[in-house]
Amino acid sequence: MGSRRGPLKSAVPSNVVSPVRRCSRTACGRPAVATLTYVYADSTAVLGPLATYAEPHCYDLCAEHSERLTAPRGWEVVRLLDGSAPARPSGDDLEALANAVREAARPQERAAEAGGGARAADPMEVARRGHLRVLRSPDN
Repeated sequence: MGSRRGPLKSAVPSNVVSPVRRCSRTACGRPAVATLTYVYADSTAVLGPLATYAEPHCYDLCAEHSERLTAPRGWEVVRLLDGSAPARPSGDDLEALANAVREAARPQERAAEAGGGARAADPMEVARRGHLRVLRSPDN
């Protein structure tokens, strides 16, 4: 009587299967960063952040393929923003940040300027930083 091997012992180890989800496009082995879903009733392709689980009717795409995605003629592509991804600052945001840094760099000048005139105009105002005002609590 020969020895019987169980199913696990006879399994061939494979390096093909990876715990990282890969792009669904043919011959692309890059890691997936987005999930594409088609809504046929609305003629819409929805591209959003990588889904938690791989679904049979969804396609995982790498960064390059998700950026280059086009839909069939007459279809709309809806790109959902990833809430965890940092938003790119606009020109206004950068300008406001630069102005705030400039104001913070010279607090002595602003305190001298705001000394008598600002307080006389508004008794609740304690200090000023650019267009922002520090107000005294109404309880005090």
